[in-house]
Amino acid sequence: MFHSPESLYGKKYVLREENPYCVKCYESLYSNTCEECKKPIGCNSRDLSHKDRHWHEDCFHCFKCSRSLVDKPFSTKDEQLLCTECYSNEYSSKCYECKKTIMPGSRKMEHKGNSWHETCFTCQRCQQPIGTKSFIPKDNNNYCVPCYEKQFAMQCVHCKKPITTGGVTYREQPWHKECFLCTGCKQQLSGQRFTSRDDFAYCLNCFCNLYAKKCASCTTPISGLGGSKYISFEERQWHNDCFNCKKCSVSLVGRGFLTERDDILCPECGKDI
Repeated sequence: MFHSPESLYGKKYVLREENPYCVKCYESLYSNTCEECKKPIGCNSRDLSHKDRHWHEDCFHCFKCSRSLVDKPFSTKDEQLLCTECYSNEYSSKCYECKKTIMPGSRKMEHKGNSWHETCFTCQRCQQPIGTKSFIPKDNNNYCVPCYEKQFAMQCVHCKKPITTGGVTYREQPWHKECFLCTGCKQQLSGQRFTSRDDFAYCLNCFCNLYAKKCASCTTPISGLGGSKYISFEERQWHNDCFNCKKCSVSLVGRGFLTERDDILCPECGKDI
């Protein structure tokens, strides 16, 4: 299909979908419009495109400094073209340590809203780059784990190794949670009730089994811990709930009672003794 009645013999023409067009018709029908000067980008011009937008080669320049961006890296902001330097000065992060711009495409480290050049993100103590290794922040400074442990971490009184997270304090001494164990059963005591004897820590079960007095009635240990009450009489002890008349089972807590050998009786049941 022809869009011009003129002969193309001996003239420059453009093929599109196997159809020939003179230059004038082709540019009128198909040329892109330059974003900068708003003029058509003709066949004799280089058409530079980015995200469906087009520019003449001479129009493809930085919005700020007007330097040509042809065959150079660039960025965009609010649909404006910017050279790398102008974009960095205007929008890129500044290094928390050296205060210089972190150039686009360069590797940066981020922590709590601040950014560093990779080479500026160093341990305060050894001055070596931290990179992707674990680190511990303290007083606005960052430390690699080995340096932090050497300088600040407490040592477990049991294993003598640094305590970096958590831990337990017992008798004003630091312990790892996994090192603070019951002297009897060796289960961890962190997070549960425990007591001590002769400076050794015990879970309640072990302490009761080893040291607590036994109830004269039910024979189970009387811990006396946590405010639990018990009755003591002539070197024998009872849980409050177990201190009952042997015959009628009435509670004798706070009441008078009689004894018959190993039994305790209320006054009513003891009349016939």
